[in-house]
Amino acid sequence: MTAATIAPTRLRLGLVALAVSAFSAFGTPALARGPEGIADVAEKVIDAVVNISTSQTVEAKGGGSNTMPQLPPGSPFEEFFDDFFKNRRSPGGGSKGGERGDNPPRKTNSLGSGFIIDTSGVAVTNNHVIADADEINVILNDGTKIKAELVGVDKKTDLAVLKFKPTKPLVAVKFGDSDKLRLGDWVVAIGNPFSLGGTVTAGIVSAKNRDISSGPYDSYIQTDASINRGNSGGPLFNLDGDVIGVNTLIISPSGGSIGIGFAVPSKTVVAVVDQLRQFGELRRGWLGVRIQSVTDEIAESLNIKPARGALVAGIDDKGPAKPAGIEPGDVVVKFDGKDVKDPKDLSRVVADTAVGKEVDVVIIRKGQEEIKKVTLGRLQDPEKVQAAVKTDEPAPEKTVTQKALGLDLAALSKDLRTRYKIKDSVKGVVVTNVDANSDAAEKRLSAGDVIVEVAQESVSSGADIQKRVDQLKKDGKKSVLLLVSNGDGELRFVALSVQ
Repeated sequence: MTAATIAPTRLRLGLVALAVSAFSAFGTPALARGPEGIADVAEKVIDAVVNISTSQTVEAKGGGSNTMPQLPPGSPFEEFFDDFFKNRRSPGGGSKGGERGDNPPRKTNSLGSGFIIDTSGVAVTNNHVIADADEINVILNDGTKIKAELVGVDKKTDLAVLKFKPTKPLVAVKFGDSDKLRLGDWVVAIGNPFSLGGTVTAGIVSAKNRDISSGPYDSYIQTDASINRGNSGGPLFNLDGDVIGVNTLIISPSGGSIGIGFAVPSKTVVAVVDQLRQFGELRRGWLGVRIQSVTDEIAESLNIKPARGALVAGIDDKGPAKPAGIEPGDVVVKFDGKDVKDPKDLSRVVADTAVGKEVDVVIIRKGQEEIKKVTLGRLQDPEKVQAAVKTDEPAPEKTVTQKALGLDLAALSKDLRTRYKIKDSVKGVVVTNVDANSDAAEKRLSAGDVIVEVAQESVSSGADIQKRVDQLKKDGKKSVLLLVSNGDGELRFVALSVQ
């Protein structure tokens, strides 16, 4: 299976020439060849690294003998056969010689990487390596091929656990502590790049806790060790021979390594693997809140210095946060003794906390810290996320009761609820038009949004909003915090300039 790839928008190739000139002028550094321990690590762990072979039955496309054979992704023959079979197709895309175009289903094969964590026959790989496979095989370093069964997968971290019956004694590796990694530490990647079999590459830790927006719990190790298509699911080792990550993603315009690869840290892998082995599924903690970032403007409005934490924008009526007394507008700054710097921190720490555990949640409410005790629920998977549907913006109301903050505002009426499809449960002041040059437009407020609170006080008319804004200006405030609802009642906070 291919390694997941992210294509960068630009490549600054001029830096290459600059680097060459620098080394030409000053000579090769004495330590450029890397530490001598790499060979010892490779020799110690190579037999624990396996290839993962999968097959899948698919409907054939095209027809007859002109159907291109399925090749491992990244194979050097892939481009050759692609051109060859394109040239053999007749004009218009049909097949030659009256061949039939309705071929029977056929099997496709792909290869990835993995590693053994238990000599009884347990291996770890990426979920995308084995996704939708009809058959999975583990291929040992000596070429022995053994059929494997799927124990469980976690799509959010792209991890999977396999089990198989060994035909000979196995070598297993153990996990190290990814939290102890430092920038610049040497690491070793072993896997099956371009279907070439066990391949060893080395590099350093380029970054930690990297968020590349590929999932809700991103916290990748970034490395410049060569990781290519087919390395997916393979281990990243420290110089003690411990697994400190699972190679998962690369940034590349071509599918080959350019020195930017990402691995799921062992701290995350261990927790996921333990649950998959025990339950066959993930049982993540659930707080029952919808959160957003605390911007500098929001922090100023809430008297929080410095800007930090996760702002609670909404509460699930059936979630654990509601009975604990957590409310929209609260800012979570600590969870179960761990600091929360941003929403990602909160998402990760909640997910890693055991279901049913009672934890202390430190919030800031109206400038004061409070502690709430919450008994965590269980996050249901798949998580139900409703995608926002963009609709044509209705024409603004003819009668506008008030203008403020670049907004045309009106008290909610039956006609306006019908026009903007606003539920009866939503209370506040409806936005009927937005000045295109205003701060409100930049913050993506639009007609049909409902302002529920201004500076954490309920409002029911445009006059209420103007009164609150005038008072904030008088108090020397630079921004005002609005609690905004859409027609379905989903809330978010927006800070607007009052200058």
